[in-house]
Amino acid sequence: MVEPDQPSTARMIDFWLGGAHHYPVDVAAAHAFEQAYGPCAPVFRELRAFLGRAVRAIAATGVDEFLVFGAGVPTMGNVHEAVPDATVLYTDVDPVTIRLGQRLLSGSDRAGYGFGDATDIGTIDPVLLHRFVPGWGRRPVGVVFLGLAAFLDDDTLLRTLDELYTAAAPRSHLAIDFDTEELAAYPDALSMMGPAFRMRPPAAFAPLLGRWTPTGDGIVPVTRWRPEGRPAEVPDAFHGAVAVRSAG
Repeated sequence: MVEPDQPSTARMIDFWLGGAHHYPVDVAAAHAFEQAYGPCAPVFRELRAFLGRAVRAIAATGVDEFLVFGAGVPTMGNVHEAVPDATVLYTDVDPVTIRLGQRLLSGSDRAGYGFGDATDIGTIDPVLLHRFVPGWGRRPVGVVFLGLAAFLDDDTLLRTLDELYTAAAPRSHLAIDFDTEELAAYPDALSMMGPAFRMRPPAAFAPLLGRWTPTGDGIVPVTRWRPEGRPAEVPDAFHGAVAVRSAG
């Protein structure tokens, strides 16, 4: 594979998680961001730990199929590793990340990777959807929507989550995170996130879920969502939740 000349957030996160699937351009961008903000590895390790707890909790309800948007690199405890008995379709819009994911999953019969724009579920390859999420629209599934809300304005996020709610079967689950206003104290780091990046106060999170209903755990800092032991002390950069589509 030809090395990319632009960094990718997905591969920067792989670097911070201690993975092996990133390039020098990603490492350089990760170091530049840390110079403006501070250590990122502990923050993203806690976000990945939240993902694992969330999808295992969803699987415990009987769900064994997951559709993942903005999937990034499918390693380091990503969905199919956290719930190995489930089938998983990873999607992303970055062609380099998609090719990398397809290469990493080429030997798997339970996980696949393809193009998918979260704001237009019609962009997902129906063959892949049928293969890895055959119950889509007919049986409860898990939808993973991490790292995306911060790059969608309120209207687009509301519309997107409502379309997913309509398309998913009753009792489907949504794992989601929101970026807090923590980065506001680091203007140089914030400027690196680009004009589309949106921080929000915690009071704004629940209304953006629309018809999705959070579990009793609420929308809380990711370290405090069903922690396994004492919650880690890291900057409060992300809040997370699992929400449910009603039975009706």
